Amino acid sequence: MRTNTKKNNKKHDSAVAPWRFMLLLGFILVGFTGLVARTAWIQIIQPDRLRQEGDMRSLRTTADPSDRGMVTDRNGEQLAVSVPVQAVWADPKEIHAADGLKNTAAWMALADVLGLDMRKLTSSVADPKRRFVYLQRQITPAVADYIVKLKLPGVHLRRETRRYYPSGEISAHLVGNTNIDGSGIEGVERAFNDWLSSTPSEYKIRKDRQGRVIENIGIVKEGKKANDLVLSIDQRLQSIAYRSLKYATEVNKATSGSLVLMDVVTGEVLAMVNTPSYNPNNREQYQSFRARNRAVTDTYEPGSTVKPIVAMSALEHGVTSWKEVLDTRPFSIGGKVVTDSHRMASGGLFDILKYSSNIGMAHLALRMQPQWITSKFEEFGLGQDSGTGLMGESSGMIPLRSRWSKIELATLGFGYGLRVTPLQLTAAYAALANKGIRKPVSVLKVSQSPKGERIIDPLIAEQVIHALESVVEEGGTGGKAAVPGYRIAGKTGTAKVATAGGYGKDYVGTFVGFAPVSNPRFAMVVIINEPHGTSYYGGSVAGPTFAEVMSSALQLYNVPPDAPQEPKEELNTAQRSEVKKSATRS
Repeated sequence: MRTNTKKNNKKHDSAVAPWRFMLLLGFILVGFTGLVARTAWIQIIQPDRLRQEGDMRSLRTTADPSDRGMVTDRNGEQLAVSVPVQAVWADPKEIHAADGLKNTAAWMALADVLGLDMRKLTSSVADPKRRFVYLQRQITPAVADYIVKLKLPGVHLRRETRRYYPSGEISAHLVGNTNIDGSGIEGVERAFNDWLSSTPSEYKIRKDRQGRVIENIGIVKEGKKANDLVLSIDQRLQSIAYRSLKYATEVNKATSGSLVLMDVVTGEVLAMVNTPSYNPNNREQYQSFRARNRAVTDTYEPGSTVKPIVAMSALEHGVTSWKEVLDTRPFSIGGKVVTDSHRMASGGLFDILKYSSNIGMAHLALRMQPQWITSKFEEFGLGQDSGTGLMGESSGMIPLRSRWSKIELATLGFGYGLRVTPLQLTAAYAALANKGIRKPVSVLKVSQSPKGERIIDPLIAEQVIHALESVVEEGGTGGKAAVPGYRIAGKTGTAKVATAGGYGKDYVGTFVGFAPVSNPRFAMVVIINEPHGTSYYGGSVAGPTFAEVMSSALQLYNVPPDAPQEPKEELNTAQRSEVKKSATRS
């Protein structure tokens, strides 16, 4: 009985074993076929998928750090440069993964060195899902070294640059400044932002699990290098001009002041300053109204400073001559009385310009067609964009009316009813100094003098220049603008400040001129806006600043004196005897 049972079990095992083997073999074949099919799918049908996933874990795009272009003056003096600094940033996910917030002492030290509130600092990294947050921008290298020593997990440093302006408030209005991301927001920094900016080149690199670069694959995107900018400004003259203008503004208790100095030969702006100014290196004290470059943004009624242009138009159209004597007694027109601050019984055009007679110019304007005057203003660049490209530049305003009243025409003759910028007025006198040739204005250094355009007969220009020279001589309205040893030609201007519905009690004092008369090199305007000191006349408040800055410019550029030397008087016998006695007593 036992023997039969063993025989039956052996039969059963031999019958089942082949079936199990075949089933197992079938599973192995199916699995192997699946693996082969999957491999074929990956290698042949979709070969890039896993490669892409692998690259996503190891490939990174990085960019070269790039600096903004440098701004210099005409002599290479730095006006705006980029200095290396660091930014502190955090990876909240990394911080929470390392349980980094437990190190309270280190976080308190970080908050202290960054000048941040501890609660605000920790709340900024409280979200563990965030991967990037700035803690502080543009920190100094010393602060960066201190942060590294804290060894806080998830807190990192990132290289960046900060714009630094060595000249500070002296050139702030012209040079301007940038925002925290290095983009220009004022001055030439904004006007030439594309030229100064750079675009970093982007590279593909491969990193390992520890973040180390193991392969440099190549350039993904070619960047753009920044360009340096060379201004026409001479920083030496800029400093002298700012110091003198600031003193004049304070002494005369003025609201503001502007000064523009131009090279007559090339049309380059050598100095452009305004008061009050601001420090572009201190972002916390930045105020937009202080950043305004008043020399190009603000407009004024020029007053008597445009009388020479009106006179040239009158001479050009044959309205008057140098021999004619005009009645300069006060007269009434349109219910208004035209008067002079310097009284003359009568005078020719020479005296009208020398003593700045409103009455004389009103008589001439009333003889003329309005378009004769306005078109001549435009030819001299008044009411026109200067073409410098400076941000916020105003074109001013030249009145264009279909019908003119007599009082409007009369006041136009002595500089009311139009508005100009200090830069426009300087360029107009530079054209007069060039004997009637107007040249393009530039705030960038030029390689050679431009040709220019003739806008007035040279003989008329020379005659007017001769009259303007008398303004600075004894008896003229601009005596305080005289520079010893040099012949100066210029014009004073004192105009009331326009208010809503008329004119207020404030004035704008102006002096504009050029030197030396024999061979003009520099033209300059000085505007003192709303002086509240002992005087408000242009010759008194603006003349001394003109004299100081012009004297420095002439000496700095070694321009030879052209004023005739006074002959030495021979000592008579009595004088020689007195000198001899004095020498003996000594």
